[in-house]
Amino acid sequence: MMIRASRLAPLIAAVVFSSAHADDVQVAVAANFTAPIQAIATDFEKDTGHKLIAAYGATGQFYTQIKNGAPFEVFLSADDTTPQKLETEGETVKGSRFTYAVGTLALWSAKEGYVDAKGDVLKKNEFKHLSIANPKAAPYGLAATQVLAREGLTDKVKGKIVEGQNITQAYQFVSTGNAELGFVALSQIYKDGKVTSGSAWIVPASLHDPIKQDAVILNKGKDSAAAKALVEYLKSPKAAAVIKSYGYELAN
Repeated sequence: MMIRASRLAPLIAAVVFSSAHADDVQVAVAANFTAPIQAIATDFEKDTGHKLIAAYGATGQFYTQIKNGAPFEVFLSADDTTPQKLETEGETVKGSRFTYAVGTLALWSAKEGYVDAKGDVLKKNEFKHLSIANPKAAPYGLAATQVLAREGLTDKVKGKIVEGQNITQAYQFVSTGNAELGFVALSQIYKDGKVTSGSAWIVPASLHDPIKQDAVILNKGKDSAAAKALVEYLKSPKAAAVIKSYGYELAN
């Protein structure tokens, strides 16, 4: 039976479309990396045909979910210790772990001019509420507590701390006015070389341990072409440019 060209073209297009979108990759993404991975996902799908399906949350919570059998194939953590621990416990593909970004902490207020460039507003301690992410689950929350300790402010601000489950919630407390200021990931308030809203102090890296963020392929992704493609894509110059545009540093 002869198939006319007019009918054949849609069939070919359907086959090409199906092939290009055949592989999905399930990714657990640290909340601080939400905006960059959304930008990267668009290019990743366009360039490789694979589709990235992301879940966002706190690194510590993802660890528990992964140990309980969550269907994630790739993990983009907010630290390097959690992926290393999963690796030691046999939950990852050997040789797949690498540092995809080095995070920067910021003290931020939704109010223009509220936070000065040196962070003196923190030392003045005239605010009523200070938002941070849960330091037991979120590396940016842990970094915030280290800053407070090194500045000698832990006891002074203890009664003012509002704790979010993850860095997204910590940001929301400030953006909605429930806290005058808070420690957030620079990537949440920064794009292309400038703070996009409110006022902020970019916290010197010397005031807390390095926030090295590691990616790793989990056992559920060991046979996934999309998982391998994503990890390689994150190492590409195109992805690196996006990552840097949100205020992250790249690992040496």
